[in-house]
Amino acid sequence: MSSSLCDTIWLSEKRKNLLLLLMEGPRDIEQIKTSLNVTSKAMMPQIKILQKQGLVLQKEGTYVLSEIGKLVVGNMLPLLNTLEVLEENREYWASRDTSVIPNEQFMRLGEMGECMVIEPDLNHLFDLPREFTENLIKSRCIMSSLSYYHPLYPSLYSRLAKSGAEMKIVLTKAVLNRLKDDCRNELETLLNSENTVVKVCEEKLHLPTIAVTEKFVYICLFNKQGKYDHRKVMSFDASALRWGRELFIYYNELSQKVIDI
Repeated sequence: MSSSLCDTIWLSEKRKNLLLLLMEGPRDIEQIKTSLNVTSKAMMPQIKILQKQGLVLQKEGTYVLSEIGKLVVGNMLPLLNTLEVLEENREYWASRDTSVIPNEQFMRLGEMGECMVIEPDLNHLFDLPREFTENLIKSRCIMSSLSYYHPLYPSLYSRLAKSGAEMKIVLTKAVLNRLKDDCRNELETLLNSENTVVKVCEEKLHLPTIAVTEKFVYICLFNKQGKYDHRKVMSFDASALRWGRELFIYYNELSQKVIDI
C-alpha cells in the first residue's frame, strides 16, 4: 500500500498540488479549479484517485483531507520545503560547510523558506550588503553572532545601541580583543547599553555571521574549503526567523557575558 500511496502522491503534479491546497482547508470544485488553474475534466479523475486511496473525502459539496490525508501531507511538507530551498540555490548550499549547524536543525533547512543569496560584485566586495544594513537599521530586536571583525560593525551596532534597539551579540575572543584595541568607545557603548547584552563564545565559532531580527535572518557560512567568499543568504519568511533564532540560541548558550572591558 505504501508504494501505491507514493505513486498516488508523487506521480501526478495535480494530485500533489490538490493535497497541498486541501491542507489549507476545504475547497469546492470551483475553488479548486481557480486555485490550481485546472478544468473539471482534468481534475475529477485525480480527485477520484485520491478518494479511492482514502486521502480525500467529499463533504457537503466540498473536498477535505481525511485524517490519513492530513498525516501524509503533514509529512510531505518538510520534504517539499527542503527541496524548494535547495532548488532555488542548489550551488550555494552544495558548496557550504553546513557542519556548523546542529544536525537536528540542519534537517529542517526547509524552514528557511524563500531565500536570496547575496553575492557582491568586485567593486563592493568588502562592503556590508545594502539588503542587510538597511533592514538591520530598521530592526528593534536583534540577535547577532560575529566571528570575524568587519570595520563597519562597531559603528553600526553602537548606533543601534544608542537608538534603543534590544540586542544580544555573541563575539569570538579575537573579535572582542580587536574591539578593545581599535574601537574601545563603540565597545563601551555596547557594554553600557541597558538594552544590549554582549557575550564571548568560549568555543571556536566556525559560523562567520548570523543576524536575526523581527524582520529577517541573515547567515554567512564558510565554503567547504573553510574559506570566506563573501556570499550570504537572507530570508524574510516567518519560519526562517524561528529557525534563525534557534541557531543563534545554540551559540548564545555556549557563551559567557562580558561585564566590562
